Amino acid sequence: MSTTGKIYLDNNASTRMDERVLQAMLPFFTETYENAGSSHLAGFTVHEHVENAAWQVAELIGARPEELVFTSGATEAINLALRGISNGNRNHFVTASTEHQAVLDTAAGLTRTGNYTQTLVPVHRDGLIDFQALNDAVSENTLMVNIMMANNETGTLQDIRKISETVHAKGAFLLCDATQAVGKIPVDVKGLGIDLMPFSAHKFYGPKGAGALYLSGRIKNHFTPQITGGGQQNNRRSGTLNVPGIIGLGKACEIAQQEMEQDQVRIEELRNYLEHELLSMEGSFINGSVDKRIHTTSNICFPGILSEQLIMALKTISVSSGSACSSVTAKPSHVLKALGLTDEEALSSIRFSLGRFNTKEEIDTALMKIRNIIQQLR
Repeated sequence: MSTTGKIYLDNNASTRMDERVLQAMLPFFTETYENAGSSHLAGFTVHEHVENAAWQVAELIGARPEELVFTSGATEAINLALRGISNGNRNHFVTASTEHQAVLDTAAGLTRTGNYTQTLVPVHRDGLIDFQALNDAVSENTLMVNIMMANNETGTLQDIRKISETVHAKGAFLLCDATQAVGKIPVDVKGLGIDLMPFSAHKFYGPKGAGALYLSGRIKNHFTPQITGGGQQNNRRSGTLNVPGIIGLGKACEIAQQEMEQDQVRIEELRNYLEHELLSMEGSFINGSVDKRIHTTSNICFPGILSEQLIMALKTISVSSGSACSSVTAKPSHVLKALGLTDEEALSSIRFSLGRFNTKEEIDTALMKIRNIIQQLR
């Protein structure tokens, strides 16, 4: 456990940077600091490092380096995808009701222009997509279907291969937000049939402010850049490259490639132990799928307990009541509501998300405090 007494169980919001990532990045702040676009030897050297990072990222997701656009993170990548893709007269989005707000808000904003329409597709109680509703919603007018790989609140894993077959049969593109999946579980964009895939480095022990958008070969002739100016990244996103961030993303991908399997086994063991103990508390239950979910995440409802009160009482133990991007509000989670929970149940739910640096000692300490606090609150 940290010497400060801090226990961090909110790794879906952000992760602690791996020391090896930090060490890989440092020279690009102080020594090899040149612009990757400069036409001198030092600039060419930096450019080579960026190219190497692109290979590291591409290898992790089964892509080619030229299919990547480096961004400031997944939110920018999502905006770039939704705003930058066109295909003839197609102007219809199909979006899962449990998507991240970055997808929901961007798509909703585009529909308000009057140039696009959107259909929200429901999920079942376990958070898995309603395939009949999806099939009915996708039409010859559908431009893009937006369904994330691993839900940020419940961890539910969708059958992306099956979804892509449905989407492509109607000639539409599949945008798969893999922010909670990349670096944690194997992701093969070609095998899964993904057309566009955003992700962020800080979700798997890399730096904040660095991410990427994967663009498949099908997308190449349908893409319009949204940031213009210097022609960087083959005119797909202009602006001076965030070299330290890209290096950090590449290093995080390299480590994930090497250590993913052992991380997964250890983290899942800790998550299952935490979950087993919490579910022994009266009335508690899991939100979302028990079997089809990522190993890092457990979303548990404690009926009769306001999650906000529990979170504040835990003090130095960090857990969450939902997405970090909308945690300033005390509204029930739209994800949990889409699963069929009542407002009261949604407001009584806590997301525990574990990561590489969590220990059994931390879990035991957290369990003791959670039990004591719930007993007091009840």
